[in-house]
Amino acid sequence: MVTAREKEVKKVKKDFLICLILILGVAGLLSGCGKNTGEQVMVKRHNEESQESRTEENGAAREENEKANRDKNAVRVTPTSEITELETGLSMVRYEGEYGFDTFLEQGGAASDTDVAAYITSLLAQKIHMEGTPFGCSTLSVENQGGGYLFGRNFDWNACNGLIVSARSESSYASVSTVNMDFIRAGGIDFSQLPDSVRAVVSLYAPLDGMNEKGLVVSVNMIQDSASINQDTIKPDITTTTAVRLLLDKAANVEEALKLLQQYDFHSSMGMMVHLALADAGGRSVAVEYVDNEMIVAETPIVTNFYLADGEKQGNGTAQSHTRYEILMQTLEERGKMTETEVRDALDSVSKDNFGEFESTEWSIVMNQETKELIYYHREKYETAYVVSVE
Repeated sequence: MVTAREKEVKKVKKDFLICLILILGVAGLLSGCGKNTGEQVMVKRHNEESQESRTEENGAAREENEKANRDKNAVRVTPTSEITELETGLSMVRYEGEYGFDTFLEQGGAASDTDVAAYITSLLAQKIHMEGTPFGCSTLSVENQGGGYLFGRNFDWNACNGLIVSARSESSYASVSTVNMDFIRAGGIDFSQLPDSVRAVVSLYAPLDGMNEKGLVVSVNMIQDSASINQDTIKPDITTTTAVRLLLDKAANVEEALKLLQQYDFHSSMGMMVHLALADAGGRSVAVEYVDNEMIVAETPIVTNFYLADGEKQGNGTAQSHTRYEILMQTLEERGKMTETEVRDALDSVSKDNFGEFESTEWSIVMNQETKELIYYHREKYETAYVVSVE
């Protein structure tokens, strides 16, 4: 049997050993171990400082590269809640807050421009009409020499009033889109006389192209065809322009955009046959077409105004759209990667003044999917550029 005295002796020995271990440990830290730890801290700090230095250098190099690749005449502009005219025929505005689009989708969307206008009318208590005529377009998706990807877009039509719309709400991705204001009418009143906030909300339902904060780009391109798109199932409905709004608001990339489109019945706005050019920040670019009301996806970096997907309609469209396609494809094959100014020049090479027609290229956009910036050129005046950030 162990006595109380023996227990006490064992406890003293145990405490002594613990103290000895602690003393040896501290001695070790104060000698070699302490020196190594100090070196490790210094190395860590050095590595962190080196990493910060490299990050700053990379950032500075990227900034210098962007400056070198960007049009020297580019002017950065910031939209506000008031519609601001940049030049005759081109204005900009910013809308912050909800604009009823989620409710629009929840109540089934709309199967026609008339139904879209009716919803907006109920939303704003102001009679709205939407109408339009065929237009031409060219788009180009290409890798950027400075990193990331670029997307170029021409909108070809008669002289019109273009509006750049910057939008941000809590329920959607921030985006910048472009609207042909001539497609919108107000019953019994000049649309331009309505409050800026009202015009901004209406415009959010009528985009023809744009980019969101994730770098997803959407563009509407017409196809000359007597057929139109009118899918008719139990799915909710979207029109051409509300499809653009849907994708800018809800899709982060091409894959998500395609899944979203498959959840709705598509109805072409204004009775026109169209296809959608989609591209994301990862470099995927496609054309979404509807043949006999069936959605078909074609992987392509170039979209103009003829069918691209395999099938009996492949190639149907205007002769000029084939010419524009060939010019852009040749440019892409020759360059591989391009700068912002080279994309601008490519858009210039297929703008309407090259074909001697009464129409004009009303706006050209170079969209940088890395920096989330859109560079606008108006009516083929490529010496003047306006830079708008998605924010």
